[in-house]
Amino acid sequence: MDALKGTLSPRDDTSGGQKLLDLLKNPYQEQLLQGGLYASLGTSLGFTCLLAVCFSLLRPYNSVVYAPKLKVADDKHAPPPMGKGMFAWIGPVLGTKEQELIPLIGLDAVVFLRVLRMCRNIFLVLTVIGCGILIPINLLKAATDSSWTGQKPVSKVTPVNVYGNDVWGMVICAWLFNAVIAGFLWWNYKAILRLRRQYYDSHEYRASLHARTLMINDIPKPLRSDEGIGRLIDEVVPTSSFSRTTIARNVKELPELIEDHNETVRKLEKHLANYLRNPNQLPAKRPEIKPSKKDPSWGTYPKGQKVDAIEYLTNRIKDLEMEIKEVRFGVDNRNPLPYGFASYEDIDEAHSIAYAAKKKHPQGSTIVLAPRPIDIIWKNMTLSRSVRRRRRIVNNLWIILLTIVWIAPNAMIAIFLTSLSNLGLVWPAFQDSLAAHTAWWSIVQGVASPAITSGVYLILPVIFRRLAMRAGDRTKTARERHVASKLYTFFVFNFLIVFSVFSTLWTFVAAVIEQTQEGTNAWDAIKSYNLGLALFISLCNISPFWITWLLQRNLGAAVDLAQLWSLAWSFCARKFSSPTPREMIELTAPPAFEYAAYYNYFLFYSTVTLCYATIQPLCIPACALYFLLDVYLKKYLLLYIFITKTESGGMFWRMFYNRMVFATILANCVVFLAVWVHGTTQHTQAYAVVPLPLLMIGFKVYCKRTFDDKIHYYASRNNLNKDPEAINSKGFSDKKDRLASRFGHPALYRPLITPMVHQNAQNILASVYGGRLTDSNNPADSTAGSLYSDTYAMDPMHRSQPGKPSAPKPAVPGFEMVPENRLDFSYFKSRAEFGEEHGGGGGIYGRAEDIVRADTPGSSHFGSDSRPTTPVGGMMGRQIGRTTTPAPTLPVTYDASGDIGSGGGRPFYQQRSGSTSGLMQEAADMPVATPYREDERAPGFLGGGPRGYGGLPQHEEMDVESYDYFRAARTGDRGRGYSPGP
Repeated sequence: MDALKGTLSPRDDTSGGQKLLDLLKNPYQEQLLQGGLYASLGTSLGFTCLLAVCFSLLRPYNSVVYAPKLKVADDKHAPPPMGKGMFAWIGPVLGTKEQELIPLIGLDAVVFLRVLRMCRNIFLVLTVIGCGILIPINLLKAATDSSWTGQKPVSKVTPVNVYGNDVWGMVICAWLFNAVIAGFLWWNYKAILRLRRQYYDSHEYRASLHARTLMINDIPKPLRSDEGIGRLIDEVVPTSSFSRTTIARNVKELPELIEDHNETVRKLEKHLANYLRNPNQLPAKRPEIKPSKKDPSWGTYPKGQKVDAIEYLTNRIKDLEMEIKEVRFGVDNRNPLPYGFASYEDIDEAHSIAYAAKKKHPQGSTIVLAPRPIDIIWKNMTLSRSVRRRRRIVNNLWIILLTIVWIAPNAMIAIFLTSLSNLGLVWPAFQDSLAAHTAWWSIVQGVASPAITSGVYLILPVIFRRLAMRAGDRTKTARERHVASKLYTFFVFNFLIVFSVFSTLWTFVAAVIEQTQEGTNAWDAIKSYNLGLALFISLCNISPFWITWLLQRNLGAAVDLAQLWSLAWSFCARKFSSPTPREMIELTAPPAFEYAAYYNYFLFYSTVTLCYATIQPLCIPACALYFLLDVYLKKYLLLYIFITKTESGGMFWRMFYNRMVFATILANCVVFLAVWVHGTTQHTQAYAVVPLPLLMIGFKVYCKRTFDDKIHYYASRNNLNKDPEAINSKGFSDKKDRLASRFGHPALYRPLITPMVHQNAQNILASVYGGRLTDSNNPADSTAGSLYSDTYAMDPMHRSQPGKPSAPKPAVPGFEMVPENRLDFSYFKSRAEFGEEHGGGGGIYGRAEDIVRADTPGSSHFGSDSRPTTPVGGMMGRQIGRTTTPAPTLPVTYDASGDIGSGGGRPFYQQRSGSTSGLMQEAADMPVATPYREDERAPGFLGGGPRGYGGLPQHEEMDVESYDYFRAARTGDRGRGYSPGP
């Protein structure tokens, strides 16, 4: 016992390698953690207050960084206004209640703040219990032991000196801790259920298309048609009503072409921004670039040759747009994919079918509630079950490899960062400085060590997110939950378990090897070494490090509030580079909140605190202090700065709940170890801890059965056996629902982006391209189809005013001129190219992307039902001889403008009457043919053929061969050089 507490005995061999081996056995000798603890507390609180004051001073004068949502959100989603006073932000943060937050920040953010408050309340209660029971017991026992007279107070509060019946205090605390955690989890589970039911009853959800739509995956080949989807649903619920179905079509290389196009446009913008930085004094040499290897004509260029960047990229954009057009024309001829969608008139019925199908897989398919269209990862939708399984296995192998590789640097962190004196043992020069400036290095250890340790792990969320992107998740929100869970597993194993027990295991292995070399049997050497006691002593020795580390989290929360990185990056980008108009616009957009990273941090802080709560009670108030401050700081961030990029409706809760249960069980194992090695010989105290993990597992099962189905499904019972005559069929409206376009691949209908140029370079830009208006070497370039021809200059006519153009003629064809005073996200938030990356799909800037307007006429001769024997007229007719019992629909109210609720502002995605709103017509054959009129042909480049799948009526688009072909429908933009905000 004394040998375990003391330092290593000196050896004759004093080489650096031998000292390193000694440190691997015991890295916590001669620690400076006492001074580091005080330094960490002082610097954490001091810098937190300093950053809060700096933020309060800068906030009124930098709304782009500190309150972007005030400028871009519509009236319904705008946060409370703030004054210009230094502390004017505190009032709205304290005064805004949870119910008021729901429409302002979304349910994901509300659940996140509720989790924060729950953690704060848990650790405040645990602080009272743990510090009130354990610290007096530990200090009293340490005072009676003469060997602890010279020890620091931070070491005396550990239970190293507590034996026998005195360890009952730890057992009592373990039971109380479990009861407190389970109570708060149960209470908040009920609150999450209430919030979810409120979310289901909201006007936005009731009027959204995804709320009453099912997603069918892994469809077998014989049933890959609109009718086949209906047959699969019939196998689960034979008495279901009519559904509007659509099968997906293979777009093959189209997404890659569009991605290549967007990348090329950004490259052109960057070269133009650098070349035209000073329009009055152009550089002597035009920018050059190597041809892209993706370019089919790449082989025609000499190897290593550079070409004019502006000319090459312009031609490359033109070629890509023409290629995209041709591919879109041929989409109807592609083979159907193994997934599709089915939409119902009633939300309750869609949820009932999803509930009935959750444990059934008709013919190997999977039927689930459809996510928001913006939430879907389209490239993973085509993956088969076997491919997804193989990708998950490969992904897990990479994570395991990363975890194993990380053990070595993690061991170095555990040896040297937790105690700088260890570094002095292998570095004599540093040892001299350490002895001369002990107080200074104590401060460095208390501040720098936790900061460096945290900085090492900032890169990990990026790595895990990229790994998760290849794992086959079908939705972005599911991917984020998996990223959070895998990050948590990595952190707990590598940064908690390995970090805490590495030295003990190394000492154990070294002792066994040493005894076997002396002739002792290996098994006898293993039995003679008290590994449990050594591990317990090691946990007590390292516990002061976790106090300093937890105290440093307060500084991290203040750094988040001050947005130091955003300020620095924005300043450097504007002053030391030539940002393009697109980059300038994106700099002013509200950033997306990283839920996966923050949930992982909160879970890890909680796990560390729970595991060390009975060993080092001072960890509990350190963690409680962090959550106490961060509740209000994160509330401000979510109210005024960050947006939820993809709303999941609070589905992160279950991931957090499961890992909190695991953290509690892991903490129980630590208590079991402590009372086993220090309790009575009968181990009565250890046996008293055994029921706790079992009770937590039972509590998890109880909550799952009680709450989960009600949280995930609006109707958890199959209500499809009502009298069919009691409910009138409302029918479907193709024009209103537009299922195929809303749940179609964005590559089929998304307008391509236009190169943006500063308006102050408009005149000089014309001279840059002056030599290319015609090409004397190729007379055909001056005819239709050339980049700058008379055909290109033709604009589509205005729909309501024949003979007049739909938009003013652009100053420079093929480019969008952006004035200096319009380089702001608020003017472009209604565009998908900007809005979707910054929360536009969730409706923060207006109506969400899949809201269905109730005032749209419901007649359409293209609407054909997917069921057999459907009468001509499709969904507008009622099938004879078939039981249809849709569940009743709750009323949805609309304001005078047709938008849901009140104060919604102009919708984010305006449903244009032009070609950009269409997709295709009937890629799959319908069971019953419907009349076809030539005057309602689907647009080829957006729809993919004369008759698209899904039976959607479309409008005709002018077939213009031009560089700006895909942008003609962007009315009101081309002449002015910007898009007006909602």
